[in-house]
Amino acid sequence: MEKFLKKSSWSDIIISLLFVIFGIALITRPEFIMSMISFVLGGICVVMGVLKGIDYFSSGKSDSYMLAIAVVAVIAGIIIMFCAGIITSVFRILIALWIIYSGIMNLQTTVVWKDYQSRLWLVTLILSIVTILAGIYILVTNGAMLQIMGAIIMIYGIMDIIESAIFIKKIDNYLE
Repeated sequence: MEKFLKKSSWSDIIISLLFVIFGIALITRPEFIMSMISFVLGGICVVMGVLKGIDYFSSGKSDSYMLAIAVVAVIAGIIIMFCAGIITSVFRILIALWIIYSGIMNLQTTVVWKDYQSRLWLVTLILSIVTILAGIYILVTNGAMLQIMGAIIMIYGIMDIIESAIFIKKIDNYLE
């Protein structure tokens, strides 16, 4: 049992290292990584669409929905492959606008806290301003959202490596 647990912990460490590397890549080259992911996902959609099309024509059945799925998958794949920048920009803009909206709503909470003469109003005000500024930063900076995701992925990987290393070191205590 100890051998199995150590082996699975080491595989967890390797996977976590891959997460750290992916996080670093997202931080340093967000547009390139997004293009690669879009190209791979788009390629998968195109292949699935072509296979569905082959299945439709070779089955001899008149399932028109299978042909429609094939055509939609190929078109979606091509759009994903060649319009990755547009898709990423639209997603980034929507997320940034949501964050800005959330900050503005928190400003309303600040007014309520101030009306109740609570000391929390100053903390809420600062957090609201920081939230609005973060939203504006994501809105005007192309790779900001991907870089933030990369930082979160990297931190997760590092924490998981530490946790697995501690588990490997203390495994004898757990088995008793």
